[in-house]
Amino acid sequence: MAQSDTKKIFFENLSGAGKAIAVLTSGGDAQGMNAAVRAVVRMGLYVGAKVYFIREGYQGMVDGGENITEATWESVSSMLQVGGTVIGSARCKDFRTHEGRLKAALNLVKLGITNLCVIGGDGSLTGANLFREEWSGLLTELVEQGSIEQQSVQTYSALHIVGMVGSIDNDFCGTDMTIGTDSALHRIIEVVDAIMTTAQSHQRTFVLEVMGRHCGYLALVSALACGADWVLIPEMPPEDGWEEKMCQKLSATRSRGTRLNIIIVAEGAIDRHGKPITSSIVKDLVVKCLGFDTRVTILGHVQRGGTPSAFDRILASRMGVEAVLALLETTANTPACVVSLCGNQSVRLPLMECVEMTQKVQKAMDEKKFEEAVKLRGRSFENNLKTYKLLAHRKPESELPTSNFNVAVLNVGAPAAGMNAAVRSAVRVGISEGHKMFAVSDGFEGFYKGQIKEIKWADVGGWTGQGGSLLGTKRTLPAKHVEKIAEQMRAHNINALLVIGGFEALECLLQLYEARGIYEEFCIPMCMLPATISNNVPGTDLSIGADTALNAIVETCDRIKQSASGTKRRVFIIETMGGYCGYLATVAGLAAGADAAYIYEEPFDIRDLQANVEHLTEKMKTSIQRGLVLRNENSNENYTTDFIYQLYSEEGKGVFDCRKNVLGHMQQGGAPSPFDRNFGTKISAKAMQWVTKKLVETFRQGRVFANTEDSCCLLGMRRRALIFQPVVQLKGETDFVHRIPKEQWWLKLRPLMKILAKYKTSYDVSDSGQLEHVVHNRPKDSDASVAM
Repeated sequence: MAQSDTKKIFFENLSGAGKAIAVLTSGGDAQGMNAAVRAVVRMGLYVGAKVYFIREGYQGMVDGGENITEATWESVSSMLQVGGTVIGSARCKDFRTHEGRLKAALNLVKLGITNLCVIGGDGSLTGANLFREEWSGLLTELVEQGSIEQQSVQTYSALHIVGMVGSIDNDFCGTDMTIGTDSALHRIIEVVDAIMTTAQSHQRTFVLEVMGRHCGYLALVSALACGADWVLIPEMPPEDGWEEKMCQKLSATRSRGTRLNIIIVAEGAIDRHGKPITSSIVKDLVVKCLGFDTRVTILGHVQRGGTPSAFDRILASRMGVEAVLALLETTANTPACVVSLCGNQSVRLPLMECVEMTQKVQKAMDEKKFEEAVKLRGRSFENNLKTYKLLAHRKPESELPTSNFNVAVLNVGAPAAGMNAAVRSAVRVGISEGHKMFAVSDGFEGFYKGQIKEIKWADVGGWTGQGGSLLGTKRTLPAKHVEKIAEQMRAHNINALLVIGGFEALECLLQLYEARGIYEEFCIPMCMLPATISNNVPGTDLSIGADTALNAIVETCDRIKQSASGTKRRVFIIETMGGYCGYLATVAGLAAGADAAYIYEEPFDIRDLQANVEHLTEKMKTSIQRGLVLRNENSNENYTTDFIYQLYSEEGKGVFDCRKNVLGHMQQGGAPSPFDRNFGTKISAKAMQWVTKKLVETFRQGRVFANTEDSCCLLGMRRRALIFQPVVQLKGETDFVHRIPKEQWWLKLRPLMKILAKYKTSYDVSDSGQLEHVVHNRPKDSDASVAM
């Protein structure tokens, strides 16, 4: 049987009976750690293993006693939305000594624990690996001391370690995102957005200092997400004379009418000679050289605190389940591994390979090999840096290439947060590539009416953090107006088209492609970027706007559940948007800890509803006080939200009462999340570079002529990479009646949601991580890099 076939087994075939798993959090805390702990505990219990908490990290392991307690299903209830780590974390000097590790080994053997799930940074994971390597020697020593029997050495001969990286700095090589990073970015962006309003009022310059002693990821990505004027990070110190260049940039920005400047400084920022660049140094420099009213804000531990974002909850839950699967499959010869994220996929990597790569970054920085340090951080980090430079620093007109191409950009369909960031990125990258950029208002309706005008670099300043669509967007399809649209394309000499939108945008490009046979005006490069909260576009795992909508739903679910605290037992029925696509209901259900999520893609009947009610009733009779049920708006035409509410109310009488909420258009509003700002920015930049390449390839005899399938594409994220796919080829993957892809990756998350809600179900592990190896720029070489 081939390996792929043997892997395609179901979860019930993996048994944890007789195994004991312990979970601990170590080092600095990070939002999302609790979601990981919850997933490890519940998945461990589900497979029949005993699961233990080790409180206060390695200190609790050394001290033993009440610090190591058995976990129950209920002991991890209501912790999903809590920041930090409820089982505590501490830096432990004792564990660094041989005597300390000897005590820790004794405490584990007493309870029969030979499987450790460690959530922490590289120091915590390195310590775990050393402990594993010393394990057999420590047991022999304990026998010699008379602390344990000889039999215990055979019974507990091997210690198995699986790590998950919890760190807000995202400084660990081998994973695109660490647990807590996205939440930290949320805290930073919330502060930046708030500061921008007051800075604008007083025409001030603000210098923000963010965490990152050795890694500038938070500073760099937050600078990208808010369109900061200048960023200072440890991996890429500015060239000598940076002070004058920065002041010139700030002055030029003000001269174009901007009323504020934002400078972001990583706490570990240095110059080329290793001298620290602090926020106060930057402030004094701006005041001295420019005389601008300047303020400093040091964010500090605010970045570590608060509720975890939807992304971190999902990431931590997936990693926690993957960690348990890894422990179940491990053998005495399996090296300690770390569960990582590559693109949109879980992978397992040898722990020490990742640690060694992380240490190489620091070594390169110490040796002032800064370009090498950036490369070692991975292509994700490198792309972020290139994109920031491209968008933040405008080249003088004399240095710009002259392509003489006109490129139009427009939004189609319903508004989605992050659209404006994508437009800004397209405009600025297009101008940098030498094109003349045109903005089309109100989608294809505005196109055929001639609402087209040139858009300049400064016109898109401050767009990144704006919600909705500043260009305006309509659902109008071009088929009825192709002649008028062709006329407008001739009038403005449009040579390429960038369409940002949802399912309607795909239909638009298909219609324009079909019209190529009649109108040569459409024989130009055309590219679509998926932007819809429903995430229902074929050819991509993620869409711009879906993350913002998820966070809105999850935050509302948290508040709704909290409203019932201290009252009698209550179940909330919540309706989400999404059309026929159940992405929002399913993934929000996983992030908010829902008991059930009803969607169109997974048909259900009255028996399923009854089973869900009975399941909730049983849980409510124990210690669970609140239940959460999500329903996608078009999941079933007969089993409406009202019907489900009435059914649960009637069947739950005497045990719980019910409330219902229809979330509506609040899911479409609000400022875009850091994820959507960066996803929109980065894929739009990549799309414009593709457009430039296609324009050059198809320019013949004084005009652009592109009529091949690969000149009309959708840019989407598929598993580990960003891929340009001809829209014609996506037709076969699409259910046009229900406006959804025929296959959707997130359906594999549904059993995970059910398991964590205490349902007995099958879990397909065919997609679970294979043990891979870290190579240079891998796995961060993914162009997708989860958009972050």
